Amino acid sequence: MKKTAGTSRNHSLFRQVYDYILNHIERGEWSVNDKLPSVRLLAEELKVHRLTVFKAYRQLTEDGKVYVKDKSGYYVSANNAVIEDGAIVSSYIQSSQLSDIQRIPVKYQFSQALIDPNLLPNLYLSDYVKKVFDMYPKVMGTYASVQGDDELRESLSQHFKEHHRLQLSSDELLITSGAQQAINLIAQMMLGTLDSVLIERPTYSVAMDIFRRQGARLIPVNISPDGYDLDEVEHLMRTYKPRMFYMNPTHHNPTGYTVPAWQRKLLVELAEHYQCLIVEDDPFRDIFFDEKPPLPLFAYDTEGWVIYISSFSKYIAPGLRICAVACRFPFMNQLIKAKSIADNGTPQLNQKIFLHYYSSPRLQQHLDKLRIALQIHKEIVEEELDRAGWEWTAPQGGLNLWVKLPGEISAEALYRKSIEQSISFVPGVICDPLGESKSWIRLSFSFANEALLREGMQRLAALSRTLEVK
Repeated sequence: MKKTAGTSRNHSLFRQVYDYILNHIERGEWSVNDKLPSVRLLAEELKVHRLTVFKAYRQLTEDGKVYVKDKSGYYVSANNAVIEDGAIVSSYIQSSQLSDIQRIPVKYQFSQALIDPNLLPNLYLSDYVKKVFDMYPKVMGTYASVQGDDELRESLSQHFKEHHRLQLSSDELLITSGAQQAINLIAQMMLGTLDSVLIERPTYSVAMDIFRRQGARLIPVNISPDGYDLDEVEHLMRTYKPRMFYMNPTHHNPTGYTVPAWQRKLLVELAEHYQCLIVEDDPFRDIFFDEKPPLPLFAYDTEGWVIYISSFSKYIAPGLRICAVACRFPFMNQLIKAKSIADNGTPQLNQKIFLHYYSSPRLQQHLDKLRIALQIHKEIVEEELDRAGWEWTAPQGGLNLWVKLPGEISAEALYRKSIEQSISFVPGVICDPLGESKSWIRLSFSFANEALLREGMQRLAALSRTLEVK
């Protein structure tokens, strides 16, 4: 098993060098017929073996992206540019596989980890919008501060103290437009070319897209229903000296696993010892089914080695895109600078609407009802999975099930057939840093209503039987 993982990581490093060169070309930083850095110089710059760079150049040559001049070196091919309105422009487009899947219109939507809009208190939220305009008549004519609305940050800091035992001031909170923006800002602040990032296997695919876009080297850490192998984590920290460990330890996406409390304190101690920043992404904390999850890792952090991302977009008001990032200084100073460049601040109106709704007693009533509704959704899907003979571990919370397909069924083949039948899910391979989870899928049970869930799952199971090896 170790041999396989090692081979995959070496292959991943070669691909990252390949992508690094190609991205520079397609952004126009190296133009058509420009001479590229020599194998030796690029290997020294990226701190990799010369053979790794040579393999990347050779593959780029075979793909027609670069060409070779004898005794001169490698040059940019014209195949990387397209003609548009008489001008040569870059063909580089950064895409997200998850976003591509979710944009496909389907009847049975199992790929989006979002709440069915009918489960949200829409009329009540509409009333709050009207109240906000009465309370803040000039709200549409002002910007929020880059760091976020003062009232909102103060309210959230008190909430985190009371409910999560997080000792932080309002100055240690930054409001972003969703968790994805927070992850992107942190990556821009922390990562350079081929910096190592520990990342769970499997994980949130968009985070991988962001880190790869920065040129980072992804180092997988296996997550199981029991959490992590801490010996493995320490070995990877000692060996690769990662800049950070991106994790989703509570109702994990996509598996639903929750890392136990005893590991959380030890993980923070490892981060301090090896000076590896932990980025704790926590979007599903309030979606639990039986008992509340353990405290965030941030609660154990005394030396400033944890950044905590608390998103409310999934289950309160997705349209507002409100997320709070908690961290210590000087990281906060750097994040504020990155936020100012990104958008100069999250919209003030969104923050004020969220502030008064989030602090209302009605929200807790909404959450209690929502947890019950989502547990019913989960149980419907589990009933159909059980009938189909599929394998999964029942999650303690969250919006997803991580499912092993029976036999030798390929998730990719099932996905192609499913889309034809207006059924969507997430193939597990895009959640795997090593790209090897070809028989796994992520099913989100939160977006479709109960009738569509049952009908869609029955149709999906029937499709799978047509692919079973006879």
